[in-house]
Amino acid sequence: MRFQKIGLTTVVLCTVGIQQSFSIDIVTKEKPNIVFILADDLGWTDLGVMDSDYYETPNIDRLATEGILFDNAYAAAANSAPSRACMMTGMYTPRHGVYTVSPPDRGDRTKRKYIAIPNVEDVCADFVTMAEALQEQGYQCGHIGKWHLGDDEDGTGPLSQGFIWNVGGNRAGAPYSYFYPYCLPDKSKCHVGLEEGILGEYLTDRLTEEAVSFIKSHSEGPFFLHLSHHAVHTVLQAPDSLINKYRNKTPGKYHKNPIYAAMIEKLDDSVGRICQVIKTLGIADRTIVIFYSDNGGSEPVTDNYPLNGGKGMPYEGGSRVPLIIRWTGKIEGGIRSSVPITGVDFYPTFVTLAQGKIPANLDGKDIFTLINNNETERDLFWHFPAYLESYLNGGRDFRAKPYSSIRSGDWKLIYHYEDKSMELFNLKNDLGESQDLSGSNPVKRGELYQKLMKWIQETHAPIPVKLNPYYRE
Repeated sequence: MRFQKIGLTTVVLCTVGIQQSFSIDIVTKEKPNIVFILADDLGWTDLGVMDSDYYETPNIDRLATEGILFDNAYAAAANSAPSRACMMTGMYTPRHGVYTVSPPDRGDRTKRKYIAIPNVEDVCADFVTMAEALQEQGYQCGHIGKWHLGDDEDGTGPLSQGFIWNVGGNRAGAPYSYFYPYCLPDKSKCHVGLEEGILGEYLTDRLTEEAVSFIKSHSEGPFFLHLSHHAVHTVLQAPDSLINKYRNKTPGKYHKNPIYAAMIEKLDDSVGRICQVIKTLGIADRTIVIFYSDNGGSEPVTDNYPLNGGKGMPYEGGSRVPLIIRWTGKIEGGIRSSVPITGVDFYPTFVTLAQGKIPANLDGKDIFTLINNNETERDLFWHFPAYLESYLNGGRDFRAKPYSSIRSGDWKLIYHYEDKSMELFNLKNDLGESQDLSGSNPVKRGELYQKLMKWIQETHAPIPVKLNPYYRE
């Protein structure tokens, strides 16, 4: 592993080969199986292939050497529920209305200058989800793990949104427990489909077992597996034996939490098991595997260096995430792409793989078309008209206050609604967002601001304008 100095920021260079421009032919007579493995709160540098100095991820690293590693991949929102809503609908946050995970007025109202835009917690059943679109193309769709977008009993859970198989998916944003029984302490709520188990069984392992069972049952294909792990979301829990392994390991400069490291190893084990069953069944050449995270790493549980900030924040640490795509026989292994990709792109990509027609109302684009056209200058957008409390100081601080942002080529602009201020960064020269150029480059600031405001108008994005009478400066 090696590092290259760019300006004042140290940028990680992976052992996966850098290949900025290449093309991929995904034309095939047979509709491929799609295995989408989603991690929760996994940071951009939380992998060995991204030079973590403590965590161990040999299976995920191997996946990168067998496929494409994207170093400019993003979540379409910096926290879980809206990010997942963007993936399922193929639309940015203003179109589905899911912005955060809690009521907009929860917490200390005296610190909120504006009354937040009302938040939708579930994806409305009127939306045609990616699973419903794939179902129309003959896919058997299975959801396993975290859903966070509603409940089946309310008509907004996985079984109501195109999946025929749901294990664990409900409105819960965090696991009730990482160890069986997977319930709240008073047993008032348990994860659906996980009521039976073995005392001491670990959730990541159990979800993997369920995923293996689904793959084996549907190996004739085509199938879509949405394996949505709770790992590595808090609470931090892992088997003692693995925790002790990392307690006995020399801490890294940036990564040093032994429980979190153990949780990552269990996540990595899951990826290895899924890849092994695909190989054993002889379906690797007709199965595309995607590994992704729903948002950036949660600080200070992990450290997102060299990125600025973490989960929930408008900076790179909040939304830049790992992404690996492998398709044996179709994609050359061991290459890296710098084409910007975001969460709304999976829906149109999967529909294209299924030989369907991409709906005109989607915001995303087919990832392989983006790669083949080398669209490195595309614009990406984020809109967060709400408040996200910090878990670090009893709710006294915020991970984020209302903002909108745009990445356009190497440039990124953040617009803050409370004080109408802007921050401008050149990510090529300053990946850590340490140098605000909004004052020294008014031309670029104005260009991106106009693009952002045009997008705000086109998407009818709601903006907080009503002052909060309880606010105290």
